[in-house]
Amino acid sequence: MKQFMDKDFLLTNEVAKELFFDVANTMPIVDYHCHIDPKEIAEDRKFENITQVWLGDDHYKWRQMRSNGVDEYYITGDAPDREKFQKWAETLEKAIGNPLFHWSHLELQRYFGYHGVLNSKTAEEVWNLCNEKLQQDDMSVRNLIKNSNVKLLCTTDDPIDDLHWHKVIKADETFDVKVLPAWRPDKAMRINKPEFADYMSQLAAVSEIEIHTFEDMKKAIIKRMEYFNEMGCLVSDHGLDYVMYAPASDEEIEKIFEKRLNHEAVTALECDQYKTAFLLFIAKEYKRLGWVMQLHYGCKRDNNTTMYNKLGPDTGYDCISNFAPADQLTNMLDAINENGGLPKTILYSLNPGDDELIGTVLGCFQDSKAVGKIQQGSAWWFNDHKVGMTNQMTSLANLSLLGNFIGMLTDSRSFLSYTRHEYFRRIMCELIGGWVENGEYPNDEKALEKIVKGISYNNAVRYFGFDVK
Repeated sequence: MKQFMDKDFLLTNEVAKELFFDVANTMPIVDYHCHIDPKEIAEDRKFENITQVWLGDDHYKWRQMRSNGVDEYYITGDAPDREKFQKWAETLEKAIGNPLFHWSHLELQRYFGYHGVLNSKTAEEVWNLCNEKLQQDDMSVRNLIKNSNVKLLCTTDDPIDDLHWHKVIKADETFDVKVLPAWRPDKAMRINKPEFADYMSQLAAVSEIEIHTFEDMKKAIIKRMEYFNEMGCLVSDHGLDYVMYAPASDEEIEKIFEKRLNHEAVTALECDQYKTAFLLFIAKEYKRLGWVMQLHYGCKRDNNTTMYNKLGPDTGYDCISNFAPADQLTNMLDAINENGGLPKTILYSLNPGDDELIGTVLGCFQDSKAVGKIQQGSAWWFNDHKVGMTNQMTSLANLSLLGNFIGMLTDSRSFLSYTRHEYFRRIMCELIGGWVENGEYPNDEKALEKIVKGISYNNAVRYFGFDVK
């Protein structure tokens, strides 16, 4: 019997162990998509206790606590942090087979030196150990990032953001990790949302361009993109419920836009038509600027109306959507390609059933302008566990070129989540090592090293054009 999460955790063959310890584990990290707050980096925040780090914004953990019958008072309510931590510890001991069990213990091992098991009985011990450790200077936000061997990270930023904290970080020569903005224009695209007209007013104010028409809006967006570009932005991201393709004339789009500015309702078709026009426009700008376009889709969000009204979005009430938009996806990508050329594009579906679909779509739009120009993104959200990652990489290997894969991202709001890169790398090395051990790929040390280093780090640096040392 193997010891619980020992040094060979998830590694069952010799090739896998060699690839992980000698190659993957030596590579730095680029975290090209996350949701951490740049203000906390600029101010080099120190956390008072482990609850602030683990439970403050983590809706992954909130969902499991609710599944364990924990009252909301101990989740998002005003319960003392120690009591919240206790409820999480009680929940975690039931999380056998859940990635949160692995992530939590990897974080305890790597950042706090704790190699025991967190449960209801050990909660007091772990609470005291972690909180004592968090008071040390090397546990400040900046040191957590640096000590995790992170070379660059991209935050997630709205077009109207002033990027003040990015400026502060950039001007501070004592911190050598690059923190770049990433462009997330969801609010400009979600014409069906009640706050759309108000958002257009905010965009107009920030861009100093009056917005009365769709053409005005495009000018304002382009002006903000130029500002983001000056601040080092190389990455965009879209959170889509699904990929749509509903082309319409310029005149039709202008009428739809005018309706929403006047707070009139739009139909489902009109909504899709506007979003199609927006994506066609914005993708052309990404191509011009050399930005990467990320499309996250396949999620049905905010399913519990009662709790949405109480807590708002991103609080743990989302699920996988089983709408697989194969025709719409390919038609949209083709239309973008005809409208000025596809930018580098990463496709993420929250539905693991879409893996094969995406794997075949990639091959329709690759060209010599970039290696692996169209990518399937890493297993996302509900899929970033052992089975999900293994299946995603296996599917990608079957249908495309795994050796060009740009690898892992945290998609996290936590400064301790960089162990997810270790988790991913162990799973990747186990998968590749198994193929070698089974005679499905030669035990070619140099070739394997290139593949593993590429997926761990080098491919992403090349793909995004990051300037890192």
